[in-house]
Amino acid sequence: MGNICRSPTAQGVLRQLTIDRGVEDLFEIDSAGTGDWHIGSAPDRRAQQAARARHIDLSTLRARQVRVEDFSRFDTIIAMDCRNMTQLQNLAPESLHHKIHLLLEYTAESAGREVPDPYYGGDNGFDAVLDLIEHGCENLLNQLMRR
Repeated sequence: MGNICRSPTAQGVLRQLTIDRGVEDLFEIDSAGTGDWHIGSAPDRRAQQAARARHIDLSTLRARQVRVEDFSRFDTIIAMDCRNMTQLQNLAPESLHHKIHLLLEYTAESAGREVPDPYYGGDNGFDAVLDLIEHGCENLLNQLMRR
């Protein structure tokens, strides 16, 4: 939504996975929010803290808003929940809707589920969200590597 919790966490996780596998040069990974209220802000301190505990650095990331050109620039667009997916579909040209997916579509046991927004919850919510994001990103990267 605002690009300070889930999306930058997924960007950091996916970036770290590509580095760990030595394939970072094969991918351009970015994150953006559907809303504009945090543009230019660093990820939420709680998201950074949870990620840092797993050796993932989010400190250099800054929030930005999705742009129409993102739909032609990127091969895959990932949403964390149905609300954001609908907003992305409303912004994207209909011919590019096939690029938009929920992150947890890539996990068999979580297919169709959403990554909850931890912003208004306690610090533990960020760890639970990070668990879901790590699992989804691992499966997403595995699928992308097969392409």
